[in-house]
Amino acid sequence: MIRKSLVAAAVIAAGAISAAQAQNLRIGLREDPDILDPTLSRTYVGRIVYAALCDKLFDINEKLEIVPQLATGYRWDDPKTLTITLRDGVRFHDGEVMDAEAVRYSLNRHLTMQGSFRRSEISQIEAVEVVDPRTVRIRLKAPSGSFLAALTDRAGMILSPKAAEAAGRDFGTRPVCAGPFRFVERVAQERIVVERFPEYWDAGRIHIQRVTYLPIPDGTVRLANLQSGAIEFGERMEPDDIKTIRSNRNLRVVAVEELGYQSITINIGNGPRSETPMGRDARVRAAFELSIDRDALNQVVYEGMYTPTRQPIPPASPYHIADFKPEPRNVDRARALLKEAGVTTPLTVEMTVPNNPDLRQVGEVVQAMVREAGFDLKLRAMEFASSLQAAARGDFETYLVGWSGRTDPDGNIYSFTRTGGGQNDGRYSNPEVDRLLDAARAETDFEKRRDLYAKAIRIAFGQDHARIYLWHRKNIMAHSARLSGYRPVPDGLIRIQDMRLQ
Repeated sequence: MIRKSLVAAAVIAAGAISAAQAQNLRIGLREDPDILDPTLSRTYVGRIVYAALCDKLFDINEKLEIVPQLATGYRWDDPKTLTITLRDGVRFHDGEVMDAEAVRYSLNRHLTMQGSFRRSEISQIEAVEVVDPRTVRIRLKAPSGSFLAALTDRAGMILSPKAAEAAGRDFGTRPVCAGPFRFVERVAQERIVVERFPEYWDAGRIHIQRVTYLPIPDGTVRLANLQSGAIEFGERMEPDDIKTIRSNRNLRVVAVEELGYQSITINIGNGPRSETPMGRDARVRAAFELSIDRDALNQVVYEGMYTPTRQPIPPASPYHIADFKPEPRNVDRARALLKEAGVTTPLTVEMTVPNNPDLRQVGEVVQAMVREAGFDLKLRAMEFASSLQAAARGDFETYLVGWSGRTDPDGNIYSFTRTGGGQNDGRYSNPEVDRLLDAARAETDFEKRRDLYAKAIRIAFGQDHARIYLWHRKNIMAHSARLSGYRPVPDGLIRIQDMRLQ
């Protein structure tokens, strides 16, 4: 009864917001984004907001092909020199012209700003040169098979130099980019509002006047808001919502295989909290992994809709390692490994879990599974953006966290696994893995590159158990039947181009 009352109250609150905002497409987000600065942000939901605010040099389409956005084209002058031509007549939301100097400024900001999460994604850059206002030349330190794909995400977002210089590290409180919508306001944990930018270079494809992003972490509440009409779009709905949505003639649902994964990051070298048996001994990490039944976990929480995995590369990718599969659960072997490591059981381990219902349930199921092997797992639920900040500063032992995925395998492994990687929160470090990842990044031959990734993955996750991968998800998106023009792309981003609300 209390649960139903809370859901009803949430629907009423969302309805009250919508009544004052006509012509508003309302999107229910699974979490509240972190800072809205493409250089400093990490969250997947932040990327959904950026799809409205910040165009990139390149984008991807439904077939995962790289297509121009702020760029009109590119050519490789040689294996280390990329020349990009830019669109004419593009303006930032502050009226400034988007040109080659703005591209040079933005790429250098991503490379050099303190705390940048883009640095490791584009660290191949040696220099960015302005050829003329519509042409940029990027010189790389070595040939790269991954660099162009990096420019289809936040590393390829171009910011207004004038606004970025004026705001400094506060840029994320009022971002100024060259996307179809400009920033209006943000109330933390409540809403982000953007409005149509009349001078957008592709304005003919924008038919929505305003978009309001509403963080609604509870899937039950998100579904209730969809059913009541308080929101028109709900992102990443739960698998058990599909039947309910399909039975409602006013709603539509689309499920798309995503590019990313859900995993457990282990603190191996990030500060004092890494000084644990889990952090110090790969045998203990292996025991923890062997205690988990991924298939059962998938069935219990997600009705078997997701794909259990042991690696960061999804099955749809040509780089997927088909024979590197999850090992069956083996509690006896796990106990033997703990004994071999000299661990006294029960061994207490803490796991940070983002505070939404399905991941809390995942934590509880894992808690019950690993108990049988001799682990006493304590769960620490945190708001999502706060959990990312805690992980970055080393305030965790293990961390249940997902990644939305990238088209190129480099985007799913390099910054998380290489020594010094921008998102390597556990501070895992292995010189041989570093060598293989660097070589894979520079390699342009597909077969050789796939072999390098396979070797790195077998060492990092088969030998060292640096991270425990659990499953590849489906992006389950639901929207009002009044909304048309939504294009499901495997990266899960909600592109407002061509969308109409009747």
